Amino acid sequence: MSEQTHYIGRFAPSPTGPLHLGSLCTAVASYLDARANQGKWLLRIENMDPPREQVGADQLIIEALQCHDLNWDGDILWQSTRHDAYQSALQTLLDQQQAFYCSCSRRQLADQQGIHLGDCIAKLDKNDAAVRLRAPATNSIWQDRLQGEIHLDASTIGDVVLKRRDGLYAYQLAVVVDDIFQGVTHVVRGIDLLESTPPQQWLFEHLGAAAPSYLHLPILVTPEGDKLSKQGHAPAIDNHSPEQNLRQVLGYLGQAPAPAGASCREILDWGIAHWDSGKITRSTKITV
Repeated sequence: MSEQTHYIGRFAPSPTGPLHLGSLCTAVASYLDARANQGKWLLRIENMDPPREQVGADQLIIEALQCHDLNWDGDILWQSTRHDAYQSALQTLLDQQQAFYCSCSRRQLADQQGIHLGDCIAKLDKNDAAVRLRAPATNSIWQDRLQGEIHLDASTIGDVVLKRRDGLYAYQLAVVVDDIFQGVTHVVRGIDLLESTPPQQWLFEHLGAAAPSYLHLPILVTPEGDKLSKQGHAPAIDNHSPEQNLRQVLGYLGQAPAPAGASCREILDWGIAHWDSGKITRSTKITV
């Protein structure tokens, strides 16, 4: 990628818990990839699901990023302020008949192998229904910057939810609307989100925008094979040893170690100067 290439990346955590080692790894990878390509790195807080959010987690995430000298460009975008934009995009999709109301339960969909029967549509009360994206009857193929060419069968993904029955906007819709709004060109995230790529690409197309390029990182797992996650109560990173944390993450990402005694800023500058995404393992997991 040349210096003249336009690059806008982002880190978009949800405040369901404090930053842990796995999310720090994603943050560092996306930060280094952006800065190594003379790009911008944005911070978005995906606070769209209040029942799952932990009080104060948003500020803990921000403080952890600051402690590790991961400085973002511009103002933080809070998804809780973006409801009008999500509703506008949703109405566009409904008008295009690319989205539809659905009152089916997960069990009903499983029994119907994901097919929405006519009587489900005909009988539904729109005030007590989710809105789903209509999946195309084609395979999805794209080039991942790390994983190579990816093929996914749309029928295995199904008609993803865009707005939940309880009125909350879903991740798939919000992330695309905000990526368009912020002009995001490159996404670096965990491979656990690989199957989210096709519906997001469909949404970009329906909303008249170009999809970003994607790089899906291996996820960090425990020796037992469990993903480090907020839902799994992964321990918060220790803000008192940020240099050690950054060195650890650089190692997981296959990058050259920074000189001994370097500060956080020096470690990150070293990481930017020596960044090589091709050195990241293409495995789906890294045991920590």
